[in-house]
Amino acid sequence: QFNFGKYIMSNHNPSPKTMSMPDAFVILFFVVLIAWSMTYLIPAGSFDVLVTEQGKEQIDASSYQQLADSQEGLPVFAENGNMGLMNYAFEGMTSGSRMGSAIGVMVFILVVGGAFGIIMATGAINNGIMTLIAKTQHLDALIIPLMFILFSVGGAVFGMGEEAIAFCIVLYPLMLALGYDAITTVLITYVATQIGFATSWMNPFSVAVAQGLAGVPVMSGAGFRMTIWAIFTTWGLFFTMRYAKRIKANPTLSLSYDSDQKQKANQPTQDLTSQFDWVDKSILIAFALGVVWVIWGVIDKAYYIPEIASQFFTIGIIIGVIAIVGKRLTANGVSNAFQEGAASLLPAALIVGMAKGILLMLGGDDPTSPSVLNTLLHWMGETVGGASSYVSATFMFILQSIFNFFVASGSGQAALTMPLMAPLADIVDVTRQTAVLAFQLGDGLTNLIIPTSAALIGCLGVVKMDWMTWVKFVWRFQISLTLLAIGSMLAAVYLRF
Repeated sequence: QFNFGKYIMSNHNPSPKTMSMPDAFVILFFVVLIAWSMTYLIPAGSFDVLVTEQGKEQIDASSYQQLADSQEGLPVFAENGNMGLMNYAFEGMTSGSRMGSAIGVMVFILVVGGAFGIIMATGAINNGIMTLIAKTQHLDALIIPLMFILFSVGGAVFGMGEEAIAFCIVLYPLMLALGYDAITTVLITYVATQIGFATSWMNPFSVAVAQGLAGVPVMSGAGFRMTIWAIFTTWGLFFTMRYAKRIKANPTLSLSYDSDQKQKANQPTQDLTSQFDWVDKSILIAFALGVVWVIWGVIDKAYYIPEIASQFFTIGIIIGVIAIVGKRLTANGVSNAFQEGAASLLPAALIVGMAKGILLMLGGDDPTSPSVLNTLLHWMGETVGGASSYVSATFMFILQSIFNFFVASGSGQAALTMPLMAPLADIVDVTRQTAVLAFQLGDGLTNLIIPTSAALIGCLGVVKMDWMTWVKFVWRFQISLTLLAIGSMLAAVYLRF
């Protein structure tokens, strides 16, 4: 996920309170140290690989063999291209090919991020949303469902997340004027984006990356994911509408009532006018057609990471040309927007490369070559091996949910966990597509509550609400989403998704 909220926030400068949590790279380095120590403590092992009737390779869980006396460990620094503790960053970032992990995924993230940087810099999506808000602000029965669905689609299609901060700034005064509260504002913006993000069928920064790492066709399984997106979005909208109706009837029931009243008294009238012209319409049409092109390429032509990245780059260039013709951006402005979009995703790309370095430290992801990773997979498989595939799939979802508390980046978490979860799925008789679903749901839904989410803390800061107050409100809804997610995992196992 990347941030275009700065285009709106530049004149507001909110200063939300943030908890002092370790940076993702700090956490990652401690994971590196743990992985390095494992090479001295855990023996290497290997599996045989079977070919299924569908022609896919799958680990044979019963074939595990341990390599005797293999705990040699890795040196702190290695030469001649060998693996050592301090080699993990460079070796990880330069491994793989353009068809996948890690260099291919890193470049995919940067190119697609740059393309979205151009799209966001034109302001077309922002102007479209602002125009919709202006036209529906006097229609109470429409504005909440329209905004919720729109932001959920944004989360599903292009990983909208931090952008919700900017729209919290815009919508908070409007929600207060209509008789709602700060919590309603966060529900229809940030919460909606994360529900869409968690159930996405095509988000290039989470689903596509995870599927690529798991060896699953990119953007496959869209039908099932669209179904659960509709279910989750409907439930989230129902919850939001019911809550908003209760607060409008009795505002004192809101946990944010006191601060809302202060903000309402001091809040100037919000200007919702926007410049929505032919340039915006042309850009949005081009973007919509581009998304259709991407979906067609994946379904009809079996496009993979190189082609999809090039498709998004083409979409960005076309939209950049429209913006230049419409005098929305200069040629240099398009270039700068591409660079800024790519730069905003550089941390995620670096995490992908470093995560690959951890995998290399553990011996790589080849099940037929002796590695510490294979032994870890064997032990995890033994732990849940006696359980049914339904229990195993639920266990994978819970693990992903817990891991998201430490690494909130979707693509970063995919890079760290999918190399472990995908082969584990083979061992516990769960499809790799279901393993990707466990990652999605575990990663996205916990973003509604974790204090390490910069987007959540930013949105709460904008509406003047502290994190503990938010937790007091959202925990019941979080449990309901978790139960829905477990139900989705069980359905996926039943359907052999």
